[in-house]
Amino acid sequence: MELLGKKVLTIVSNDFDDLEFFYPMIRLKEAGCEVTIAAEEANKDYKGKYGLHTKSDVAFKQVDIKSYDGIIIPGGWAPDYLRRLPEVLNFVRYMHDNKKIIGVICHAGWVLSSAGILKDVRMTSTPGIKDDMMYAGALWADEPVVSDGHIISARRPPDLPLYLPELIKALKK
Repeated sequence: MELLGKKVLTIVSNDFDDLEFFYPMIRLKEAGCEVTIAAEEANKDYKGKYGLHTKSDVAFKQVDIKSYDGIIIPGGWAPDYLRRLPEVLNFVRYMHDNKKIIGVICHAGWVLSSAGILKDVRMTSTPGIKDDMMYAGALWADEPVVSDGHIISARRPPDLPLYLPELIKALKK
């Protein structure tokens, strides 16, 4: 229960990557962390790109971002939609400005790019968005997991077993 008392927000929309959403949520809960699922609508069913479903706990408009120790953004195709929502970008900017944990994997880097927080941040992502990350100012690395202060990034699902220990370590601080 190394994360007892910690609170993390995870955000979803349809077409989130099933593994990149469920694996971190389950692992963080196993460590004692309280995980809240936020989406555009509360108590709505959202479908992952491989067919798994989750129900949101709260709507973005209900989130008090100041009460969270971190935000986790799963990849899939959902980040391309989520990056267009002002509430989501404001969550990311708040977490960045306050040096709270931001975890991203695969295509989730798109959200950080749209939030304008990647200047000189060392990170990774799926290679398919490498150029997007670099154009946003990131120092992109083709590594399974990259930690740069409070931003922890990973490339894709096979990197999850390396990504979660880094997230947990960062949340423990």
